Amino acid sequence: MYAQMVKSTGKSVKSRDEMSAKEARFQDRIDAGEKIEPKDWMPEGYRKTLIRQIGQHAHSEIVGQLPEGNWITRAPSLARKAILIAKVQDEAGHGLYLYCAAETLGVSRDELTEALHDGRMKYSSIFNYPTLTWADIGAIGWLVDGAAIMNQVPLQRCSFGPYSRAMIRICKEESFHQRQGFDIMMKMVNGTEAQRAMAQDALNRFWYPSLMMFGPSDKDSVHSAQSMAWKIKMNTNDELRRKFVDQTAPQAEYLGLTIPDKNLKWNDKKGGYDFSEPDWEEFFEVLRGNGPMNKERLGARVKAWDEGAWVREGLMANAEKRTARMAAE
Repeated sequence: MYAQMVKSTGKSVKSRDEMSAKEARFQDRIDAGEKIEPKDWMPEGYRKTLIRQIGQHAHSEIVGQLPEGNWITRAPSLARKAILIAKVQDEAGHGLYLYCAAETLGVSRDELTEALHDGRMKYSSIFNYPTLTWADIGAIGWLVDGAAIMNQVPLQRCSFGPYSRAMIRICKEESFHQRQGFDIMMKMVNGTEAQRAMAQDALNRFWYPSLMMFGPSDKDSVHSAQSMAWKIKMNTNDELRRKFVDQTAPQAEYLGLTIPDKNLKWNDKKGGYDFSEPDWEEFFEVLRGNGPMNKERLGARVKAWDEGAWVREGLMANAEKRTARMAAE
């Protein structure tokens, strides 16, 4: 197990000799494929890593509503409007499932939200790019949700029970979202010349940000080795990125679209595509808050949180009254 982690990521994890007896028994459970439940003993590092990963995932689902919600009132037909509303509603539900999973680790939803607002927690960098045309909604479904599925399907086997169970339903819905996006792109490429150009432009702008969704290259990934040893993460970033390219390149060819990478070509020896790395400096700039839409996205979330304070206060006051009444009875 540990040799595999070092080989796949180039980074070491805690050796058996460095573990306490409790940690060794915990690792034995992980290696045996057991699920860890909230009341089970777990190393503090395991708990903190899960809070970081699940919290970031939840925030990404919530913030991810914004680029698509922007197009609900401008969808080209009533059917497309209804589908997009349903999709955005699904994303809100995914965020709620994940916040609930995080809460089982002893962190409150308010704490997670405050950490997002003050910059201590992040969300997926892809949502800091604008949706300029209706074709972008297709590109998000096809590429962004396709990348999400690639990352999330293995998480159904992750070691933490609440997270793995939440991923089962989320992945089913994400697969519908991906098909919906591909269907939009199909309609666009079979439409007018302007529509085909719009679809190609969307692919051009979202291709590399989609590759960035899997995180930095393995040599620069800080958390991968330990997360994989704990089975919080099932694959390295680069493995998932390669699988995504191998799956998506034939789909682009089928659509008649050109992936904006002059180095993209099939490699018979490795049985997959060669492709260019994203601009990692751009990735880290977006993470630092300097992407095209960082301020707008986070500003929208803070505004919604502040304006919804009266609802939360009312619900809490009602809950407190109900609790007091039940105690009196």
